[in-house]
This record gives sequence, C-alpha cells and structure tokens, in this order.
Amino acid sequence: MKILVLGGNGFIGSHVVDELLDAGHAVRVFGRRHEVWRKPLPSVNYFLGDFSNVPILAEALQGVDAVLHLISTTVPSTSNLDPIADIQSNLENSVRFFQLMVSVNVKRIIFLSSGGTVYGIPSTLPVHENHPLNPICSYGVVKVAIEKYLGMFEQLYGLKPLIIRTSNPFGPRQGHEGVQGVVSTFMQKILSGEKVTIWGDGGTKRDYLYVTDLAKFCRLATESELTGVFNAGSGSGLTLIELARMIEEACGKKLSIEYRAGRAFDVREIVLNIEKARNLLNWSPGIALEDGLSLQFDWMLKRSEDFVGRRSK
Repeated sequence: MKILVLGGNGFIGSHVVDELLDAGHAVRVFGRRHEVWRKPLPSVNYFLGDFSNVPILAEALQGVDAVLHLISTTVPSTSNLDPIADIQSNLENSVRFFQLMVSVNVKRIIFLSSGGTVYGIPSTLPVHENHPLNPICSYGVVKVAIEKYLGMFEQLYGLKPLIIRTSNPFGPRQGHEGVQGVVSTFMQKILSGEKVTIWGDGGTKRDYLYVTDLAKFCRLATESELTGVFNAGSGSGLTLIELARMIEEACGKKLSIEYRAGRAFDVREIVLNIEKARNLLNWSPGIALEDGLSLQFDWMLKRSEDFVGRRSK
C-alpha cells in the first residue's frame, strides 16, 4: 500500500513510519518539519508545511491508498488556555483535509484520537468504546468533534474511517519538555537532578502503552477494512505514584517529588478496555511496562551521553 502519514515526523508518527516500512509499505510523510532525533529516511517521501497548507496536502494525497492522521497541535494540559486556537488548528484543518480527501477520491483514513480525554470521568471501568463521551478539556472536545465529522463524511461521502482511542504512549523519541509525556519528563528530571511536579496526591490512575505496540496497532488498522472506534491501551492501570516508583527502578535513581494542588481537568481514573482490538484486529500489547521503561531510559541515557561527548570535543 501507499500510505500518507500526517504527523509522521513526530514521536508516535516516526515509529508508525518504521512499522509501515518494515511491513513493506510505501510511505509518505507530511509534517511541519523533519524529525528531531534522526535524519530523513531515504525511502520516505517527505512533504513539509503547515496543516492548513492545502496545495501541499493535495500533492501529498495524490495516488495514496490510505491516510494515518496523527497530527495534533495541542496537548490536554494546555488546550484549555486557548480553545479557539485548538479549534482552528485541529478541528478546522482536519475538516478541510477530509474535504480534500473527498475531492481526490481517497477513502481510507485512520485517526488517532484520545482514550484518556474523550470519555471524561468514566462511569464504569475499564472503559468500553461505547461509553458516553463527556470530555472536560478542549483537547478531548476537539477530538470528539473530529470523530463526529469523520462519521458525517463516512455517511455522506464514503470515507472509511477507523478511529483509535489510545491511552498514554511512551518510548524513545518522546519529548520531555514537561507538557506531555510523564514517563519521559520524569526520566529527564532524574538525569538532570531536578524535582518533578505531581498535581494532586499522585493517586490518578492511567494505563500506559509502549509506542511500538501503538505503531503496530496503527499498521494493523490501516491494513484492515474495518471501520469504527477501537481502544488501544495496556488494559490495566496504575497510579502516578506507582509509575514513579517503577521509573525509579528502571533508572536506578530516586525521584525528588513536589506536590501541587490537583487540576480540574484531570480525570481521576481512566483505564481502557481493549477486548475489541484483541478480537477483531488480533492485537494486544507485546512490551511489558517494565521492559518499555528500561528501553526508554536506555535511549535517553545514550542521548545524554552523546550530547555530553559532543560538547566536550
């Protein structure tokens, strides 16, 4: 297949590109800039531009069989600061892109939504795909709106969408600026000897998914003819304090933690039910959390050592 990956130069996207190439697919990537952590891949056709750039998107779409939409310009923790910008950069641009797909007759699209925000405060755990959608942050509201527009375009124009509501991915190439990605943020704080901030009492519970498992999910979804909504997660959860202790064990060092008042948009507990993906896509996570944490820390440690080595020359 010839597959266009929107956001293929990002953390998740770069691993999806690797997974697709390993499976023998032809890959195009659309993004604002090239990857941060490595040079462009010679077998990939890159298109660089803003998500609002229709001419470049139209060129990238020519002749493709499927699209993976992984672009998001906001994160849950900051989306409420400017909901209008969230709507304009994510919702408006996505709907414009769906119109473009219709105009060039590309039907298949995989959209990466958010299992951690679209459901809001869950009434049952683990959360099934048919759980009501009651997001309490702009990030989740926009994701739901994009999902609804995909449903509309499926009904009216024949798009064939599959929506992936993922839990919290982690792994190599994840940024560690502190706005998203608790695993990489905590590990970077350990490496730099800084304190980490935990909002609330540390009892918030989430499930975490190693990024290559998510990449495999994306490939299987793209190769299938299935449509609809699928959860992607580990199937089990742990509290932030439990995660912090596992990170300490993986890193061999202690975290220095400071606690601050909880935030209104933080859901206390969310764990995804993944039985639908097991049954219909024959997918389940292959990397245990402990192993994934060790793999990520090894990668971050090597990058830190390489950086120090370059500065000393």
